[in-house]
Amino acid sequence: MRNMKLKFVFFTALMGLFLLTGCETNMVVFEPEGPVARSITELINWSLFWMLLVVVVVFGLFGYIVWKYREKPENMDYEPPEEHGSTLLEIIWTGIPILIVIALTIPTVTTLYDLDDVPNGYENKEPITIHVTAADWKWIFSYPDQGIETVNYVNIPEDTPIDFKLTSASTMQSFWVPALGGQKYAMGKMETQMYLIADNPGSYFGRNSNFNGRGYTDMEFEVLAQTQEDFEKWIIDVKKTAPTLTESKYEELLKPTHLGRLTFTGTHLVWVNHAKRDSKTYTNPELYRYHGYQGKTFEEEDNYKNNTSQDDKQHDDHVEQQHNVEDKDGGDQHHGH
Repeated sequence: MRNMKLKFVFFTALMGLFLLTGCETNMVVFEPEGPVARSITELINWSLFWMLLVVVVVFGLFGYIVWKYREKPENMDYEPPEEHGSTLLEIIWTGIPILIVIALTIPTVTTLYDLDDVPNGYENKEPITIHVTAADWKWIFSYPDQGIETVNYVNIPEDTPIDFKLTSASTMQSFWVPALGGQKYAMGKMETQMYLIADNPGSYFGRNSNFNGRGYTDMEFEVLAQTQEDFEKWIIDVKKTAPTLTESKYEELLKPTHLGRLTFTGTHLVWVNHAKRDSKTYTNPELYRYHGYQGKTFEEEDNYKNNTSQDDKQHDDHVEQQHNVEDKDGGDQHHGH
């Protein structure tokens, strides 16, 4: 019995050491690049402190009790008397978890409510509004004030509040830029909202963090924080060079495909706002079977020049190949969504 207990303690300590040495240190959420992300990181660190305290105390008491009350030659036949127990100890080990929950709840609730507003220190700075539409399998960003729409990337000025208004043209998806803030859901015929700020110019990775299924795992985008001067130059350049977004082109974008980065003048908000309950529903269930086309999401050196001709050709070739396979197999082959 004694050897079994000691082996269990040794095994537990060994597993803990293995997990600690196996953890990577390059976790983006612990390297915040904006005030929103810093608030979340501070909350995570506060929670980790209490978790570590609980683990140390529990494992410390566990090891002490196993050692102190282990079976020894002099107590082989010892039978402890039946006792009522200690009322004081029961109050202590009931009260401590309650206090820990309170210590975690108060800062969590406070932080969550603070994140709904413009971060402290930026109240007098005019935010830029960007509408985010999740689609199959891409992210569409609309700048209503600038008259610009982008796909799979979004440019923002540094040190400026960005008011993201989130919705979806299809399923519920999750908008997440780990270096700048936490995730928030984008849902069809609804609108959620979040503020993000980038302290300095830089490129930040974003993605859909919801478990939607095949096709959605590659829904990635870039948030490029620029100086105010570069951001304004980008707007001017887009207005000079980007094609105009038409309603038919937008409906084509909503089809389930992986696309590269696209840029347009004008926004789809002129025809449809997916956040409104009476908005038109765009679904293409018959196209879900053809989703092997991966596109070139991050291969273009210039992140805002359109390059769709080759992508469209690859997509058409892929669909034609799928049809040929189905015809050869009697039409029974089906790549499920």
